[in-house]
Amino acid sequence: MTTVTASRDAAGPASASSVPPHPRVRLDWRLRFAALSLIWGFSFLLIKVGTDGYAPFQVTLGRLVFGTAVLAAAIAVKRERLPRGARTWGHLAVAAFLLNALPFSLFAYSELTIPSTLAGICNATSPLWGMALSMVALSEDRPTRVRVAGLGIGFIGVLTVLGAWQGFHGLDATGTAMALLASLSYPIGWIYVRRTLAGAGESHLSLTGAQLLLATVQLAVVTPLFTSMPTSFSLVPLLAIVALGALGTGLAVLLQYGLVAEVGPTTAQMVTYFIPVIATAAGVAVLGESLAWSTPVGAVIVLAGAALTQVRRGA
Repeated sequence: MTTVTASRDAAGPASASSVPPHPRVRLDWRLRFAALSLIWGFSFLLIKVGTDGYAPFQVTLGRLVFGTAVLAAAIAVKRERLPRGARTWGHLAVAAFLLNALPFSLFAYSELTIPSTLAGICNATSPLWGMALSMVALSEDRPTRVRVAGLGIGFIGVLTVLGAWQGFHGLDATGTAMALLASLSYPIGWIYVRRTLAGAGESHLSLTGAQLLLATVQLAVVTPLFTSMPTSFSLVPLLAIVALGALGTGLAVLLQYGLVAEVGPTTAQMVTYFIPVIATAAGVAVLGESLAWSTPVGAVIVLAGAALTQVRRGA
């Protein structure tokens, strides 16, 4: 919001030239960082609640519809244009699948059989997958001893979360694999975007809005093929889907790009390390999910390894 004040004297309002405009009032970046952490941390709880009343594909479709609506409104307010060119739209279609349609759907399906706490911790493995993939796919992003050590530590953390010494007893293998594949999909998508859309003339807001629109179309085509229309509309799961889309997808993206522009990507991406903590706390406190000692301990190890994988030479 822009705050404008003007003093008045006996002759009437002060002229525009005599009253300097006030700078735009912006919420401190630390508060926006905390808000983004909370929104994304609670997203896994919202997915769980949404799947209590609707099929996973329906949850994902609703999430994308409401998220796209928020970005469409932001694009309209800023009077930006959607990208042009078939080549750009083709790359965005692939990005939409890898960064939105696929991982959102996998997380929704995974939470049918695993707790939201585990899904949130699996999401924290994305930097580990990204480090492993960048060693192969990005020649300019060479590994260091510290980053390779972080990869190994993170892998130990994953085994700890899953209780490997117990033979993964009581763990749903399919649901856990889906959550891990969802977290793997994100770095694959970002590497693809980096290789194909880096230096594109359009703004990040325009590209992301188009990407979400394409992901929505993809789910709109797939969902009727695998689900049927709900016979009843459960209110609480529906509200969870609305919040998941409008806040967890739409508003969160706007907050993320604002943080990247203000404090840089390195600081902004640290939100990743708060998400599993909040997801775990929300799942235990709100949903009453059980928590073995190995889950938080393993999560700390995963986050420590993920942090080391982000250390750059000379940092």
